[in-house]
Amino acid sequence: MSRVYNFSAGPAALPLEVLETIRNDLPDWLGSGMSVMEVSHRGKDFVELAARADATLRELLKVPDDYSVLFPQGGATMQMAMAPLNLSAPGDTADYVVTGSWGKKAAGEAKKFCDVNVAADASDKNFTYIPTESSWRRSDNAAYLHYTPNETIAGVEFHFVPDGDVPLVADMSSNILSRPVDVSRFGVIYAGAQKNIGPAGITLVIVRNDLLGRARQDNAHLMIWKSYADSDSMTNTPPTFAWYVADLVFQWLKNQGGVEAIAETNARKSSKLYAAIDASDFYTNPVAVDCRSRMNVPFILADAAPTGNFSKSRSLLAWPILRVIDRSVVCEPPYITLSAKRRLMH
Repeated sequence: MSRVYNFSAGPAALPLEVLETIRNDLPDWLGSGMSVMEVSHRGKDFVELAARADATLRELLKVPDDYSVLFPQGGATMQMAMAPLNLSAPGDTADYVVTGSWGKKAAGEAKKFCDVNVAADASDKNFTYIPTESSWRRSDNAAYLHYTPNETIAGVEFHFVPDGDVPLVADMSSNILSRPVDVSRFGVIYAGAQKNIGPAGITLVIVRNDLLGRARQDNAHLMIWKSYADSDSMTNTPPTFAWYVADLVFQWLKNQGGVEAIAETNARKSSKLYAAIDASDFYTNPVAVDCRSRMNVPFILADAAPTGNFSKSRSLLAWPILRVIDRSVVCEPPYITLSAKRRLMH
């Protein structure tokens, strides 16, 4: 079997051990004579799987008992709408910190449902830094503060948790389970699955229970967090295969030593890559050193003039840094907004 080095942003690489388990389980899960995609989500075996996924995730992230773990569909993009719909009333103000494309998208989505105050905006430097927290222009009466701890396109990561008295909402799609996090400091954490959890199709939401009663009364049933909390995330037929894979990944992470061990691996990998870029006179990383991402590393040509010619190739820019690799390399084309290449370490 030939496997490539997969640096795609998402769907991202899955552990080979997990893939092999999936392959073996696919036609006959737990001796049922059926695939996990065919069994009832109400059946005993799948209910046990869902409960185990919840328990393992709670153990990995040390989720406090007064938080609910939800597995809805719709990805992080749907949560960008669900946050204002569940935490604000029409006319309320929500604060948004915009440090990249996904923070910008979240703020734009929220504007449909509440007044948005952009408390900080890093677009003046092409999203290559995080404005100092003391400079943020927060509202006196914000319903919540939203930020994106890791921006996948810009390669900017918060290495601190913002302070404040209002619920903190975080889109952790690209760095969930990559390092320990103090969940108790957040009101809501949400993440799409396709980077560090499993295949696209399922979403992770961790919400403090006292916030579950704030949803708008005219919300659609599937746009209310409490609907999922009350039904163990089975308010409708869930994406059973994606949930099954997420459970396997959670178990794999636990067997690797948990997020503490994974954090050490991520720090080691990203440090080596940044060192190679910094030592090169051919490449440069545009992100401020104090907020470089451990998960997404963009790099551009030190001399930008030839970029247009190089962008015609998907792999040429990667070659000098990844030249020791003797098998295929797969990465996604660069985002036009950056005119850069990225290496993803999900």
